Amino acid sequence: MDALNQTRVTEFVFLGLTDNWVLKVLFFMAFSAMYVLTLWGNILIMVTTIFTEHLHSPMYFFLSNLSFIDICHSSVTVPKMLEGLLLKRKTISFDNCISQLFFLHLFACAEIFLLTIMAYDRYVAICTPLHYTTVMNMRVCIQLVIALWLGGTVHSLVQTFLTIRLPYCGPNIIDSYFCDVPPVIKLACTDTYLTGMLMVSNSGTISLACFLALVTSYTVILVSLRKQSAEGRWKALSTCSAHFMVVALFFGPCIFIYTRPDTSFSLDKVVSVFYTVITPLLNPLIYSLRNEEVKSAIKHLRQRQVFCV
Repeated sequence: MDALNQTRVTEFVFLGLTDNWVLKVLFFMAFSAMYVLTLWGNILIMVTTIFTEHLHSPMYFFLSNLSFIDICHSSVTVPKMLEGLLLKRKTISFDNCISQLFFLHLFACAEIFLLTIMAYDRYVAICTPLHYTTVMNMRVCIQLVIALWLGGTVHSLVQTFLTIRLPYCGPNIIDSYFCDVPPVIKLACTDTYLTGMLMVSNSGTISLACFLALVTSYTVILVSLRKQSAEGRWKALSTCSAHFMVVALFFGPCIFIYTRPDTSFSLDKVVSVFYTVITPLLNPLIYSLRNEEVKSAIKHLRQRQVFCV
């Protein structure tokens, strides 16, 4: 409580991506288009999986949840970033900064757990196909989704607590375009080494452990494909390669940022843009363009005029 009572900073100032007005305009146009496409693409996948009966399977159930998380994840940071590109002074109140930090970690951690679950789903489907409907029934799928949201909430509460317990009594300039634990705790008026290590043990461990679990899962799948027919191998490789592309695009930046306490690089902003803006856009593109079932379902829905494009 003493640390909280010493808090004097009421708002933070973002340095943003750049001070160059030409680049600001270009970034605003590019990121606005990406954000609109992110919303449209992920909503399209959600609508397609809901209204297409033969897509009512665990894989597409998880895919629609991934689309929902991507919409939420990008919406936490991108609108504020776009606003900052238009304003000379980019500010956020202390309370809103903490809220942004909380929801950022909630949706990011939920996506990490979901991608891990999706890898397990593919492992069961490819390595033990006869038991797939029993192991991955809808009840289990719902329980796994509830568990990932609970896990994400616990993780986010831990990150938020680590941040608000520190005193902020002076510097208020954040060298970023959104609030996250690493740049915010640097402004604390106390030694943050222990807090940084706790952050690594939480965020870094979750990211790295889940990534290693995913790599192990896909390695086992690739080894098991030797026993499959040529057609089965092609279908499995097509599905798993799309999944692994998403995994690499999302986990790479997370591991880069959250496994090193009290260290910052000039590349951090670029990496942050990648997993907050670009990855949520690439997810629907990768899954829809590389998946014949999804593309066929979208075409069928267009013919039924369920939605306009």
